[in-house]
Amino acid sequence: MVIDPVARSTDGESVRIAKDVLCARAGAKICLPQDPEEFARALARRGHRRPVVIGDDRALLRVVGLLHKERELAGVTVSMVPVGAPAAVALSRALGVPSDTVAAARAVLDGAERPMDLLTDDSDGIVLGGLRIPGGEAGVRAGNGRYVPPAATPADAWDGRPGGAAAGGHRPWWEPAARTARSALSLLSSPACGIGGRRGRVPAQRLRIEADGIMLADLDRPVRGVSVMPGGQGGASGPARTGPDGDVFERRVAHAGGLAEVVVHWPGSDRPVRAQARAVTVSGADFHYRADAVVGGPVRTRTWTVQPAAWRLTLPRP
Repeated sequence: MVIDPVARSTDGESVRIAKDVLCARAGAKICLPQDPEEFARALARRGHRRPVVIGDDRALLRVVGLLHKERELAGVTVSMVPVGAPAAVALSRALGVPSDTVAAARAVLDGAERPMDLLTDDSDGIVLGGLRIPGGEAGVRAGNGRYVPPAATPADAWDGRPGGAAAGGHRPWWEPAARTARSALSLLSSPACGIGGRRGRVPAQRLRIEADGIMLADLDRPVRGVSVMPGGQGGASGPARTGPDGDVFERRVAHAGGLAEVVVHWPGSDRPVRAQARAVTVSGADFHYRADAVVGGPVRTRTWTVQPAAWRLTLPRP
């Protein structure tokens, strides 16, 4: 059981409840990492134990990312008890993990493994829920019940999230980098200001978007935004939920054959272009992208490829 330090500092009561429920019915080795190295060591020393993460989406991404880098992801079932603000656990909810602490802990004990698709990129990064490329205006809203990452925070899971200074008044070692990252995000996510302080629209981007080699958009026509969502295994979509910024979060698991759904949004009222593909390549001038809870870039080209049933997550039984 790996407990995220941010979860301990922001909602210690939920962490205590999760520990009590889990430890009452199963033997558990509790790990309280304080930095990324300790987190990685705790995961590496799990032996044959099933990893259970208590924390927010970033903690889940860190666990899955480390297992992916060690090439152990396919053989390990991941379990999670979400602890954090609603926006910080939107991904886990979209994947089907209960938002209630007790229900999530019971799902860890009594739930079933479900294979899940993910996206990998050409820098060995991973995407569990979905990615989008901000291309101007207010950002791309989710449509047709699909998960689209909300406004993400850049940098790594060990940044300056709520909790402030460490005990004793010492500033966390990650705080300066986090402040820089948050400043960069504000430039990405805020509309441009016009003369006199009036807020204007960010110009659309010119990007070449290819889905399995088929051109969906080229540099001669700007796009407002792009979203890519991996599919899943079996079943129908779960209930939709509305996030704090109005986005609809829902994990769609009806895609056939490990395909991702690609949606290209145009400026104005033109209908978006939709396609399904195993690989998606985006290229153009330097662009940033939001992958789950992390902002990446700038890059000039990036390819995302669907990895069918690449990882397993414990979810409540039907």
